[in-house]
Amino acid sequence: MHYIDGFVAAVPNENKEKYIQHATQAAPLFKEYGALKVVECWGDDVPDGKLTSFPLAVKKEENESVVFSWVVWPSRAVRDSAWPKLMADPRMTSEANPMPFDGKRLIYGGFQTIVEM
Repeated sequence: MHYIDGFVAAVPNENKEKYIQHATQAAPLFKEYGALKVVECWGDDVPDGKLTSFPLAVKKEENESVVFSWVVWPSRAVRDSAWPKLMADPRMTSEANPMPFDGKRLIYGGFQTIVEM
C-alpha cells in the first residue's frame, strides 16, 4: 500500500494565487524524488468547530482559508529517502519558492495506508 504525507495550513485569501503558484512549482519536485501524486485543495466547505476542526487546528484567522494537501508515495522508504533531498534542493528554498502562509501553523504528518480502494 502507499504511504501518505498529509498537510493542513491556513492561507491568507489574498495569497490564493501565490499559493497555487507555490504548489505548482513544488509538485514536480516531489514527483522527481519519487512521489506518485500531489494533491492540493482549497477549503470550500470547512466549518468552524467548537471542540475540534480544521480551522481550530491551524488557528485560521478571518481572512484565511484552510488548505488540505497530500502527497502519495509508493512506500515509506521512498518518502524517507526523498525528504532530505527535497529539503536540500535549491528549488525548494524560501528564496526560490516562498511559502505564502505562516509555516508555524502548518500541520503535517506521515500516514500508513490501511484501506485503499
